[in-house]
Amino acid sequence: MHELGVVFHCLDQVKRIAEENQVKRVNSVTVMLGEVSTVIPYLFEDCWKWAVKKETVFKDAAIKIEIIKAVTYCEDCGEKYPTVEHGKVCPHCGSEHTYLLEGNEIMIKEMVAVDE
Repeated sequence: MHELGVVFHCLDQVKRIAEENQVKRVNSVTVMLGEVSTVIPYLFEDCWKWAVKKETVFKDAAIKIEIIKAVTYCEDCGEKYPTVEHGKVCPHCGSEHTYLLEGNEIMIKEMVAVDE
């Protein structure tokens, strides 16, 4: 389960941002997970809930997950299509000359700080 490693990386990034902004407590974090990022949202959430109990800055901070739909581009016909539904083969022209445009990212979108 690599979700725990991803959670630790996210917490490190949020902690750095919190320190730079003199934030003492984070209430929630919104993370965007790509549909084909290999991170399973419910496992990420479980790992998050476990990890935030260990940190003062994040004590019981909520996690909000938004999914980024995977989109693939066909180099032959120039069309975009949903990756999960069609895979590598373009549903418009049948070409395999395609590449992923989005949907494999993991991004911290937002953090909400508690004003103490």
